[in-house]
Formats: sequence, C-alpha cells, structure tokens
Amino acid sequence: METEIGSVIVTSLLSAAALFVIAKLMGHKQVAQLDFFDYISGITIGSMAAEFATELEEPWKPFTAMVVYGSISFGLSILTSRIPRIRKYVNGSPTVILNNGKLYRSNMKKAKLDLSEFMVMCREAGYFNLSDIQTALFEYNGKITILPVSNKRPVNPADMKLAPPPEYISTEVIMDGRIFEENLRQRGLDTKWLQEQLEAQGYHSVTDIFLGVCDGNNRLQLFTGE
Repeated sequence: METEIGSVIVTSLLSAAALFVIAKLMGHKQVAQLDFFDYISGITIGSMAAEFATELEEPWKPFTAMVVYGSISFGLSILTSRIPRIRKYVNGSPTVILNNGKLYRSNMKKAKLDLSEFMVMCREAGYFNLSDIQTALFEYNGKITILPVSNKRPVNPADMKLAPPPEYISTEVIMDGRIFEENLRQRGLDTKWLQEQLEAQGYHSVTDIFLGVCDGNNRLQLFTGE
C-alpha cells in the first residue's frame, strides 16, 4: 500500500512538471485567449496528465501522448506565425455579425452564435443600443469586437487638438507592509524618501500599508488593508 502511494506521489509530481513545461512551450495564450485547437489540446493534455498521475504500470504511455499533443500545438504555433495564410485554417477567421445596421443571420449560424448571446456580448462591451454599433466582428477566440459609429465613440485628446504629457506605468514600492527597495532604486528613490512620504500622509510605519504605488511623477498612493 505504501509503495503504491509513493508511486502515485512520484507520478503526480512528474505529471505536474511535464504539464508545466508543455504549457510554457505552448505559450500564454493556452491560459488566456484560446482558439479552437488550443481549447481541444488543453482539455486533452489535462486528461492525459490526470491519467499519467495515477498510471502505475505503464506511465510512459500517457506521458508520451502528452508530449505528442504538446509538440503538435507548439509546431502549429510556429507554422502559423511563419505562414500567416495557414492561420485561418487552423484558428479560423473573424466573422462579420453586424455592419451598417444590418445583421447577418447566415454568419451568426456559421459562428454558432444566437441572437441572445450576441446581445449579451454587446451589453458586456458597453453597448445597449445596436444603433450605436457600426461593425461587430465575432473573433476566432469567441469574443466580440465592436467598432462604434463615429459620433458614439469616446472622445480622445486628438479630437480636441490636445497633446497631454506621456503617462508611465506605476510601480509597487510597498506590498503587505514590505518595502521593495529595488523598485525604489529604479525610480531613483530611497527608503528615506519613502518614510518622508509616509509621514506626510499621516503614517508612521510601513507595516500599516497594504499597498503603496508610485506613479510616473513619483507621487505615492497608499492603500491600507481592511
């Protein structure tokens, strides 16, 4: 009994390691926006990993199958990046659902998308009135992309002939009461500056701070945990 439990633990660890390596090779899209083949291969490899974890007599069989499926997916990703015209046969292509006020029922049937699902997707994108939509595309990853009519799109600085200064990504300098000194140094700051900022905002100890974020202008925003 103890031998079997030990074998299961070992094969489970090997399964997790193999799954991690294969997922890294397949890229982030396997855990983000899946196309059809990624979805199928992800389910299949997951099933094989579970079988690999509990197969004690011939664990090499599900392991080999995992490697084969992972290699196919990895190979297809390389092939589609080098030969773009193959991409539409592997991943599919966008389908026009609505354009210039016209709904394309045949395209909705082709995409296996019914009207109620389309309406939900539009509302999730912030469009409750179809007259506000110029074009709606159903992408191969199952998401809807919407181009609003020109007088309904958000105003941007270029429309108002403005040139705002560039914005920069914020940096975490405090997390869970701990100071990230490396992030401070990248900003040209130090712990003395941080302590001064804390005191200026009414805090005496960094342990009182759940999250501290420094923006591109070196302004510190602090959040305390509830």
